Amino acid sequence: MKKYIILLVSSALLISCGSETKTDNTATIAATEETTVQLTDAQLKNISLTTGKLEIKSISSILKVNGIIDVPPQNLVSISVPLGGFLKSTKLLPGMHIFKGEVIAIIEDQQYIKLQQDYLTTAVNLKYTEADYNRQKDLNQSKAISDKAFQQAEVDYTNQKITLKSLNEQLKLIGINPEKLNENTISRSISITSPIDGYVSKVNVNIGKYVNSTDVLFELVNPQDIHLGLTVFEKDLDKLFIGQKVFAYTNTNPGKKYPCEIILIGKDLSDERSVEVHCHFEKYDKSLIPGMFMNAELDVEPHNAFVIPNDGLVRFEGKEYVFTQLEYKKYEMQQVDTKNTENGFTQINFADSTDIRNKIFVTKGAYTLLMKMKNTAEEE
Repeated sequence: MKKYIILLVSSALLISCGSETKTDNTATIAATEETTVQLTDAQLKNISLTTGKLEIKSISSILKVNGIIDVPPQNLVSISVPLGGFLKSTKLLPGMHIFKGEVIAIIEDQQYIKLQQDYLTTAVNLKYTEADYNRQKDLNQSKAISDKAFQQAEVDYTNQKITLKSLNEQLKLIGINPEKLNENTISRSISITSPIDGYVSKVNVNIGKYVNSTDVLFELVNPQDIHLGLTVFEKDLDKLFIGQKVFAYTNTNPGKKYPCEIILIGKDLSDERSVEVHCHFEKYDKSLIPGMFMNAELDVEPHNAFVIPNDGLVRFEGKEYVFTQLEYKKYEMQQVDTKNTENGFTQINFADSTDIRNKIFVTKGAYTLLMKMKNTAEEE
């Protein structure tokens, strides 16, 4: 009885294994047939289908990169007060437009009073020491006084000139004109003026706050010479050159292109094996703001490549395919990598590096074959 049971179990296992093998083979055949399509004579006659070998054409490549709008150092200004002081007033707000020479803040401090006082006092003392020096010089020439007395007068006169010159430069540093300064024009405040035409990018202070000489009160930007800093990887550097045309665009409005020109290619590679490339906008646009992210396209040198008419290329489930002719009325769909498109032709490369020189491709009507193949698969 046990022998019969063993035989029945073995037979069941053999039948099960045979069924699985048959199922696997059927699945394999079905998967293979999904990439091919067989036309009848009537179908071939009714559809507009043309075939031929791939052409080699000179096609331009487009290199796509991205970057950020930046401002060259000479167009970005940090405003500080050389001697420090209290901020008395300002009207600046981020984004506000300002003109060169416009008063942007008023700073006051008692040290300004002391500096003006020292200058005026030194100016008066210089007149006295100059007169004394001339008098001592005449007396020394006639031997009426000793050389030592004359030398002391000369030292005092020289020291006063040095002190006055030093105070003169300090006054200019804080924006006070020494030539217009007298005992009636002494002021406790100074005016800070804008050195450029541009916009306010940052305001770091408030009224009443004391600022030191190292503190940055405001940051100003002159956007007339903004640059586009692109990040280009090492493998693409040989495609770039100074003067090359670039077309930049934003994510929000990709249809609006901003023409640029490469003016500088970096010489140092980053840790990511990339180089910064600086481009100059041909025309300034107020909508472009420093720090804004930009995309860019560069036309690189044309090269010869295998191309197929766009009518011979299909997209299915996010991938690109072409049809090759296996035999008369039978075609196979194969995945390809597409590169550049120009004048109705697209550069293609096979993902598996298949030799494509001697193959016959469907150059027109590829979508018709795709629809026929998928409809057949659904019917089955």
